[in-house]
Amino acid sequence: MREQQWNGVRRRVAELDARPSSDKVFGSLRHEWALEDPLADDELAELEAQLGVRLPEDYRDFLTRVGAGGAGPAYGVFPVRRVQGRWRWEGDGADLADLALLARPFPEHGPDPEAVEALLAERPDEEDFDEIEEFDDAAEAWDERWDALMFAPERTAGALVISHLGCAQREWLIISGTHRGTVWSDCRVDDTDLAPLLDDAGTPVTFARWYLDWLDQAEATARRPRTGE
Repeated sequence: MREQQWNGVRRRVAELDARPSSDKVFGSLRHEWALEDPLADDELAELEAQLGVRLPEDYRDFLTRVGAGGAGPAYGVFPVRRVQGRWRWEGDGADLADLALLARPFPEHGPDPEAVEALLAERPDEEDFDEIEEFDDAAEAWDERWDALMFAPERTAGALVISHLGCAQREWLIISGTHRGTVWSDCRVDDTDLAPLLDDAGTPVTFARWYLDWLDQAEATARRPRTGE
């Protein structure tokens, strides 16, 4: 049953590509409804051997039955490719994930909220400086502290960046730990910590749910007539 959920997905994506109105779907002009070829079983085995971790089951099935990446939520699912003998994910922000940390459990908690709030209160304001150079120096020093607090590699241990929403907002797939197999939103650019995607019932969204819900919504969007038609 688990694998059957991917039956017909490549065909559905191809049918969306053939619809003139499918360009209404957000991100489609970027991924252009193209899907990479699926991974062979031996390629998946090699990938996981290099990573030292088994990927979540529904994501494994997606890679071998649908494609190694391509058309999907937002600007698409980041493809995983072998480059000079090493496997890696490619996309805007894919390098934020430390592949050497994928076997470590994803942290149960992010930075201390009080520490975040205190640092935000110290963010430099240009109006407080007489010289723009002084403000630039202060802002650069503050950014370094912010990055050390919010973007430390340990924050996203056990997770992969799988999609880019634009404006430095991304989504992660948790590979290891108690949240394994769920998708998390990353809006740290907007001063908020990573958070799990939840459905209407408050249940964490799995990779399969994340992708298949997007596909359903994309088909619904493409069926709607354009304004004025």
